[in-house]
Amino acid sequence: MSNETETESSTTSSVPRVAIVTGASGGIGRATAERLARDGMAVVVHYAGNTSRADETVDTIIRSGGTAVALGGDVADETQMAALFEKTTELYGGIDVVVNTAGIMMLAPLVDLDLADFDAMMRTNVRGTFVVSQLAARHLRPGGALINFSTSVERLQQPTYTAYAATKGAVEGMTLILARELRGRDVTVNVVAPGPTATPLFLDGKPQQVIDHIASLAPLERLGTPDDIAESVAFLAGPARWVNGQVLYVNGGIA
Repeated sequence: MSNETETESSTTSSVPRVAIVTGASGGIGRATAERLARDGMAVVVHYAGNTSRADETVDTIIRSGGTAVALGGDVADETQMAALFEKTTELYGGIDVVVNTAGIMMLAPLVDLDLADFDAMMRTNVRGTFVVSQLAARHLRPGGALINFSTSVERLQQPTYTAYAATKGAVEGMTLILARELRGRDVTVNVVAPGPTATPLFLDGKPQQVIDHIASLAPLERLGTPDDIAESVAFLAGPARWVNGQVLYVNGGIA
């Protein structure tokens, strides 16, 4: 497992629920970690390599009166992630919510995509989601929630997203079946499928005119924000106990 940074602002007994958020050092993951902390959860801020950004997320949560710890690891490595789940249980006594935002995206038409990029996306987006979901299924307490991430491109079928969409199609399939496999556990399993969201992952390499055009496609005429997505995750992680085995499109109304 990667080096870890631990900072806590309160004892385990004062925090009723515990969340692991993968990919929480930036973008949607960071917004989600901060949002769940505001709901009173102790949050494990997972990162793959950027320790300083994970520490910034933890510091932000603690300054706001929350409880958080940064733990590193490769989501596709079952040994590293098992250690992260074990450390979380050791620190806080159990796990109630797992949000798997970790993912990578490389865009090209299918005929041009480098197969090394395809393999990298399959490893992080598919194997990583499978590893984290398997551990979540083994550890989540009754009343818990697993939220995985897909994309609204599954509905929009935009060119150049072929390989990325293929990985997210796999995420949807495994997640929706897992919801049925956990019958009797009182654990909900859902997928959030964001539309265009103003994150570095989305904005990188796009000319401003392309960004403006994409923003205009939504009836709300803007890109989503990480906070928009985090609100939907908080809904599924908390009050939405009758939402299970679903894909929730969070895209501002893009058809």
